[in-house]
Amino acid sequence: MYIFQSRSILLNKYKDSNTIKNFIDFSDPDADWSYITWLKSITKLPIVVKGVLTAEDAIAAADAGASAIIVSNHGARQLDSLPSTIEALPEVVKAVGRRIEVYMDGGIRDGTDVYKALGLGARMVFIGRPALWGLTHDGEKGVKKILEILKKELDNAMGITGCSKLTDINQDRVVHESYYARL
Repeated sequence: MYIFQSRSILLNKYKDSNTIKNFIDFSDPDADWSYITWLKSITKLPIVVKGVLTAEDAIAAADAGASAIIVSNHGARQLDSLPSTIEALPEVVKAVGRRIEVYMDGGIRDGTDVYKALGLGARMVFIGRPALWGLTHDGEKGVKKILEILKKELDNAMGITGCSKLTDINQDRVVHESYYARL
C-alpha cells in the first residue's frame, strides 16, 4: 500500500519529470530478471545489480547477464530487519564464485571494514557516510582526509596480518561469525 501511495504522490507532484517516471519504472515490485536482459539489449555498458542479499538473487542476477552485483541493504532504510551487508557477503560470493564481480555497499566506517569486506570476497566497496562526514566537516579537503585515513587503516590492517598486496587478503585472515561455527 505504501509503495503505491508513494508512486501516486510522486507521479502527481512531478508529472512532467522523466527522471521520476524512470525511477518508478525501475522500482516496480513486479520487476523480474528479464529487465537485465532487456537492458543488455539496449546498451553495451556493464549492468550492475544493487540490493543483492541472498545466494538465490546473486545466481539469478548472474544467470540474467549482470556484469556485477552490489551486496547492499540500502542502509537498512527500507526494511530495518535486513541482514547487514557483511553478513550477507560470504553467501553471495560463494554462490556466484568468479562468474561475476561482487561489490559491497554499506557498513564501511573504517579501513578494517574495507579489509573484512575484501577478505570475505568483495572486489570493491562503496563508501558513503565517512565521505559525507568529511564533506560536511571540510568540503573536498575533508573527503580527501577521510579517504587518506581509510587507506592508512587498511594499510595497517594489511601489515598486521602479513598482507603486502590486496590480493593477499582472504577469508582465512578474517574472523567472521562463521569462524566460530567451526569451533
